[in-house]
Amino acid sequence: MSQPVSRVDAVDPSVAYDILRETPGTVLVDVRTRAEWTFVGLPDLGGIDRPLWLVEWAQFPVMSPNPGFLPRLRELIGEETPARILFICRSGGRSMHAAQAVAAAFEAEGRGVHCTNVAEGFEGDLDAEGRRGRAGGWKARGLPWAQS
Repeated sequence: MSQPVSRVDAVDPSVAYDILRETPGTVLVDVRTRAEWTFVGLPDLGGIDRPLWLVEWAQFPVMSPNPGFLPRLRELIGEETPARILFICRSGGRSMHAAQAVAAAFEAEGRGVHCTNVAEGFEGDLDAEGRRGRAGGWKARGLPWAQS
């Protein structure tokens, strides 16, 4: 019997939202920092009844790797691997690293998993004026979000 294979791909935020809305068993993992969740906002998945898991990939303020990332994610996942795990950060970099790390960890354990990076992230790249949230990203594409 062959080993389960993990895979990592990337989609833009609109496609990510469609996947979450249309595919049972999918989850979104926001890997940004607590400060970003609090001050910038969060994707709002309440209207599509999908989970949003908040697990820091790096810890603010020095942005050091979070040693608890994989243990916390494993705790949230439990025994039944989601059909697909989507990862989002500010602009798509940290979330791609997280997706790759999770795919590799699961494959090493003999569990396959489909990890998808939300390219552009929550805020997208800097625009011509040096600001985020207007040039791509979850917010700029008009997807549901909330701020505390």
